[in-house]
Amino acid sequence: MKISTILDHIDSGHMALPEFQRGYVWNRDQVRGLFDSLYRRHPVGGLLVWGTEAKTAAHRGEGPLAAGIVKLLLDGQQRMTSLYGVVRGKAPKFFDGNAQAFTGLRFHIDTETFGFYQPVKMQDDPLWIDVTSLMQAGPAGLGKFIGQLSTDPAYSASIGTYIGRLSTLLSVTDIDLHIEEVTGPDKTLDIVVDIFNRVNSGGTKLSKGDLALAKICAEWPEARDSMKAKLKQWTDAGYHFNLDWLLRSVNTVLTGEAKFSYLHDKGALDIQDGLNRASKHIDASLNLIAGRLGIDHDQVFFGRFGVPVMVRYMDQRKGPLDAKERDKLLFWFAQAGMWGRFSGSTESFIDQDLAALEGPNGGLDALLDQLRLWHGGLQVEPGHFTGWSLGARFYPVLYMLTRMGAARDWGTGLPLRASLLGKMSRLEVHHIFPKSQLYKRNHKRAEVNALGNFCFLTKDTNLNISDRLPEEYFPEIEVKHPGALASQWIPIDPLLWRTDRYLDFLEARKTLLAAEANTRFADLLHGDTRWLASRISTIPLTTALIVGGVTSEAEELELETLNEWVADRGLPRGQVSFDYADNETGAQKAVFDLAWPDGLQPGLTGPVAVLLNETSDVLQIASAAGFRCFTTGAEFRGYVEKEIISLEVA
Repeated sequence: MKISTILDHIDSGHMALPEFQRGYVWNRDQVRGLFDSLYRRHPVGGLLVWGTEAKTAAHRGEGPLAAGIVKLLLDGQQRMTSLYGVVRGKAPKFFDGNAQAFTGLRFHIDTETFGFYQPVKMQDDPLWIDVTSLMQAGPAGLGKFIGQLSTDPAYSASIGTYIGRLSTLLSVTDIDLHIEEVTGPDKTLDIVVDIFNRVNSGGTKLSKGDLALAKICAEWPEARDSMKAKLKQWTDAGYHFNLDWLLRSVNTVLTGEAKFSYLHDKGALDIQDGLNRASKHIDASLNLIAGRLGIDHDQVFFGRFGVPVMVRYMDQRKGPLDAKERDKLLFWFAQAGMWGRFSGSTESFIDQDLAALEGPNGGLDALLDQLRLWHGGLQVEPGHFTGWSLGARFYPVLYMLTRMGAARDWGTGLPLRASLLGKMSRLEVHHIFPKSQLYKRNHKRAEVNALGNFCFLTKDTNLNISDRLPEEYFPEIEVKHPGALASQWIPIDPLLWRTDRYLDFLEARKTLLAAEANTRFADLLHGDTRWLASRISTIPLTTALIVGGVTSEAEELELETLNEWVADRGLPRGQVSFDYADNETGAQKAVFDLAWPDGLQPGLTGPVAVLLNETSDVLQIASAAGFRCFTTGAEFRGYVEKEIISLEVA
């Protein structure tokens, strides 16, 4: 089928550009390469489409969707979006990506090269032709592009050659592309994804979530925008979730399953209803988690894939939860996050947890029994607080204890509860023993940044304490605000406040933190503490230090700045303090400061990690896992600009 016919079919509704989860991910090098290949009549590959029933008249392109079967473009979405953008001079409706990738393409009619507009290089050179303007003008408009050249002696002799080259460029839309079609009632999501990935083994991989969203958007074009609007609301509240996560919650509401293949038979009205119900329950879950557990922003929101399970439970209950039921659900959520339930095979574990809720013997008790059997016990022990860095599994637990307990600020003496500070008030991490003082005494990095040396204070208090030693400022706090130190689980023995007893201080505080954690978890169970019994696993408790992780708010700020820089360029945000874990057990192996496990162009480029001030151990683990590693923000920015965005320098 000719490229021009395919573009017409997109406009008329006979073929739909599916709205994949990743959206448009090509860069300028890829667009330039596509047009160079088409101009030179080199092969650019065929297309793979999925013929599926369209149940509504809506369409994400221009004009109504053709009745009956609509062809969803599976393999070739990036190429056809690029062609549509350059030839039509605009992005397709509901486009999501970096439009700069195909905006301003120029063709030099003397050198026969393509490049993107650069004022200094191109504005005074009439041989650089705007490709989009040429496509819009068509053959009848060729005179407009060569009129000026024909009167210039420097170019007049080559006019015939230039006309031929422009005609060759115009005729790229007459090129035939081979189209393979997958069709038939037996072609489920699983089968289509398998076919696609076999055919497209060397290119962009398509996930089941991508294909599910493509089919949804073909029937309900506003789906992606509606979902992104909800995601923006949560982003504005301090939580960064993605479409896959939201679609997973929609799926659990509608089907009770984690696998996207179960969405195959759901129509537009079903999805709209599912999104409304899922969003309502997500809001309720976030409010409960923030209000009761104090987990009120993204950096401490562990176990986010526990939310789809909570959403399913709330939807099935069809009414408000009483206090005991609410707290038991929160107990499960916090425990699942704490032990890394969803850090491994996410979909498998969600399915197991959803199954535990179903049937006459299902429910919260069955869910907790399953979690306890999986982990081997739900009681917190001092050794669990051996971790270090802001990426340690128990860092959010420390924050949670501070927010939901009786912890008080050391400057004001006021409680640090979430309900008093408000949802958007973030506490600052304070090193109880100053880092500089510990390094002077030859303590290792993992000791300096141990969880036992962290507490949370208001910004003013943190600044006022500065780098003073506990043996100096602790007595002052105790006099001014009696009990404030103990409220943050500080050992009361003054001898442990001395720097020469620092390691003993850590051991004593770990014991206090574990006792507090078990007390708070017991409170959530309202006396039914059978799940907090001793460990039943034969696997010994490991106290090995997990390597890697953010060690200061300065590092955290630098990573957040990088993330914002990436988002401003139309690319997905990375995960701060990425939990690299064992797929089966969920055991944490390392913490990567900032990571894109699916790449900055998901499915097209490999995993990437930014590792600031990390040891060789972390770099080795990340490299062995297939991550491309950068140790400075400047190196990472250079990679994005040169290899992902491919911006030309004038």
